[in-house]
Amino acid sequence: MKLAKVIGTVVASQKYETLEGAKLLIIQPLTWEDKKPIDKPQVAVDTVQAGIGDYVFYVEAREASLPLLPEVAPVDAGIVGIVDSIDIHEEE
Repeated sequence: MKLAKVIGTVVASQKYETLEGAKLLIIQPLTWEDKKPIDKPQVAVDTVQAGIGDYVFYVEAREASLPLLPEVAPVDAGIVGIVDSIDIHEEE
């Protein structure tokens, strides 16, 4: 799973039939250590009711469509969790 921040929404008046009713969000991928942006923002289907400003877990490729089963949906990224906190402990 990867970390991202929700930075926007997408409204699509027409979309693939299995995506009807699905919320599409714009996410900015981030590093785990310092939450700095990496790569370009992308559109992800929301399966956990995330909102703008939330830090989220997301998955890409085939795994992104699994939360939408039994329907088959053509998605490249899917939000699968909302992050409450991140604690990284480095060993000395």
